[in-house]
Amino acid sequence: MPQAQDPGSTVFFKLTIDGQDLGLFNGCDGLASEVEVEQRQEGGNNGFVWQLPTRVTFSTIRLTRPLTADTSRVAAWISSLATGISRPTAQIAALRADGSVVAQWGLVEVLPVRWQGPTLDPASPGVATETLEIAHHGFTDAGGA
Repeated sequence: MPQAQDPGSTVFFKLTIDGQDLGLFNGCDGLASEVEVEQRQEGGNNGFVWQLPTRVTFSTIRLTRPLTADTSRVAAWISSLATGISRPTAQIAALRADGSVVAQWGLVEVLPVRWQGPTLDPASPGVATETLEIAHHGFTDAGGA
């Protein structure tokens, strides 16, 4: 009988922009959306207040990892904005240590909004990390997991 894999064993995230692999990240934060609600009171209805959805907002997503050779791919993507902004689709896949997919998220019209490189200070040795922050206009079907 095959043994079920523990979904809690997710250890890294793969970022793909329009099919181009930007590498693996070990941290992902900000996969979230929020529906803004407007309240309307109806005359004669004292049992409840109408909760009407207005707009959906999406938080920026922050991906972190130690510096790797893939850092140059991220730099190339950010540098390409100088020749004109295009808003491609993206995919983030949560992967187990064996490379199998736990979950996937498709993102519509992504844009890199911040990149932070490592602090290179010999007085405080540590792992050199980078953080990529991307904005998007919503989630889309990422294909089957």
